[in-house]
Amino acid sequence: YNPRSLIERKDQYRNTLVKKGATLGANCTIVCGVTIGEYSFVGAGAVVNKDVPAYALMVGVPAKQIGWMSEFGEQLDLPLTGHAESVCSHTGVIYRLSG
Repeated sequence: YNPRSLIERKDQYRNTLVKKGATLGANCTIVCGVTIGEYSFVGAGAVVNKDVPAYALMVGVPAKQIGWMSEFGEQLDLPLTGHAESVCSHTGVIYRLSG
């Protein structure tokens, strides 16, 4: 988390976890200690410096959530917050956002 090549700080290493089905775009940067949620999608070149929710679509520097993804890899028509439903056009699976 606080790298210096001359000073050993291995006791300060933090775990970085990429959960099942997550997609990491080319040349994205994940800061150590962050968790990437299930089936989330991090866009190419994004810099992730905080935990990513499951199914979230993250882009930019620093990465910000701009939407939601299905397990199939398609963007869902859901707001970022609130209560809503969306159906994956490829699989027919219903995704519900609650809170």
